[in-house]
Amino acid sequence: MEWINLFTFGLGALVGSFLNVCITRLPQEGPKAQSIVWPRSHCDQCQKKLPWHDLIPLLSYMILRGRCRFCQKKISFEYFIVELATAFLAVWTFDQFGFRPQGFAYFLFVASLIVITVIDIHHRIIPDVISLGGTLLGFLLSLHFLDIDPLESLMGILIGGGFLFILAWTYFKATQREGMGGGDIKLSAMIGAFLGYKSILLVLFLSSILGSFWGLFLILLKKESLKTALPFGPFLAGAALITLFYGDLLFYFLGYP
Repeated sequence: MEWINLFTFGLGALVGSFLNVCITRLPQEGPKAQSIVWPRSHCDQCQKKLPWHDLIPLLSYMILRGRCRFCQKKISFEYFIVELATAFLAVWTFDQFGFRPQGFAYFLFVASLIVITVIDIHHRIIPDVISLGGTLLGFLLSLHFLDIDPLESLMGILIGGGFLFILAWTYFKATQREGMGGGDIKLSAMIGAFLGYKSILLVLFLSSILGSFWGLFLILLKKESLKTALPFGPFLAGAALITLFYGDLLFYFLGYP
């Protein structure tokens, strides 16, 4: 029904606004670190607290034309993109899994992937509070609210985290250089917790393809070196979304039961 999609879109945009707070504050360390719930949202440039009517997802950015009401400095377009992407993914998720506990469980997973992707792109880190917390949460949700059972979730954790750990260890032993961070290993375990052992194998396969194509693009068009480090989290997250929404179709074409 259209009204449900409209409501879901608005809910997703509202969640996207909160995700922007998480993206901004979770990587902060030291004296400047802030909680994701306090203080109130403020302009990063002039530090003025923003009134409620400047915090309406999507609309406020368009009304203010992407500038702070007080200092007129530009607001990053990324805020708008995160809200819009979260809104569309909310509609997509609830349309596929229903507006019920299962749908909310998977939307929580999707929202986590959005935060991880943006933080990893900017800071080359994946916060443990999301990856480790998400791994535990995914396993607990598998008891009732996911399409997999706890055993499948546990196997997904072990295979997802274990495979990348072995790969990273082997690469380090062969080259004496770190090829994959611990954050990627924990993220893979989290994805396995939500999607299960069968799907995590597909995620690892797809993420390697996505990463290879992006690396090739950088080499050919931007003249980057083969040794250029790439954040792998966004490729894992992208592959996880593809598997979440199209996994059954891909397994069918691959002839996997």
